[in-house]
Amino acid sequence: MCIPVFVHVGDKKHAHGVVFPDFPGCFSAAYHWEDLPAMVQEAVEAHFGGEPESIPKPTAMGKLVKNPDYVGGVWMLVNIDLSKVNTKSIRLNVSLPEYLVHKIDDAATAKHMTRSVFLASAPINAFEQR
Repeated sequence: MCIPVFVHVGDKKHAHGVVFPDFPGCFSAAYHWEDLPAMVQEAVEAHFGGEPESIPKPTAMGKLVKNPDYVGGVWMLVNIDLSKVNTKSIRLNVSLPEYLVHKIDDAATAKHMTRSVFLASAPINAFEQR
């Protein structure tokens, strides 16, 4: 989903500040332009806290550029990965060998995690190692 963000351009002492017209209270900042998309993604993930069904549709850019509240900066369209925003749990029925379940439980306990959190973290770690 591409969302419009308004960037207050920074300088040598100040980061670029980002506001989200469609997400009141959501903001971000970065010192380098190339870091802005990642910071925008992170801000959206934190702002919605796993409730992507509450994400409104983006306002048309034509309407936003006429808004007098947004002057002295630049507009960017940033592609948000909604799959990272949706953290709703889904119940699964999985069959595993008993010895593996015991090993999972032992590892989860050692890391102060539940079995579900431990099992959910395994594919996330595998995906990040690609």
